[in-house]
Amino acid sequence: MRPQRVEPGPGQASVWDYPRPPRVEPSERHVRVEIADTVVADTRRALRVLETAGAPVWYLPAADVRLDLLVPTERRTVCEWKGVARYYDLHVGDRVSRAAAWTYPQPAAGYEALRDHVAFYAGRVDLATVDGEPATPQPGGFYGGWVTSDVVGPFKGEPGSEGW
Repeated sequence: MRPQRVEPGPGQASVWDYPRPPRVEPSERHVRVEIADTVVADTRRALRVLETAGAPVWYLPAADVRLDLLVPTERRTVCEWKGVARYYDLHVGDRVSRAAAWTYPQPAAGYEALRDHVAFYAGRVDLATVDGEPATPQPGGFYGGWVTSDVVGPFKGEPGSEGW
């Protein structure tokens, strides 16, 4: 059953208006990731991936990410659009956040812009912000979208959304 779209208010977008297949677009918004009082990433050169029913996923240029804190894992997933994702644990001091980040080293055709970019799960870091606003993780733990006040759902990943 398709959910009821939440009508966006002024300055908001409904994730139900996002395209499928997903669209990649550049953004000059200030995106920042922190864990254990350490800035892991900070940029105004992010890419946003927008896909129907999903909160925006922010991909940060590798040049603006503390790559020395990322340790590759064996985990891989396949996106029908973007290709094979490779995951990283985030190590800051004694703190380890498992599979906190991912990349597409060889993105599929149409998604080449994602090469040399890193995405983070908002729920696996202490703070993920867009223009200073703390983001919350997209429900369910699988999808990496960041929910902020400028997007409305419902979002895939919520209970009952398995068939969306």
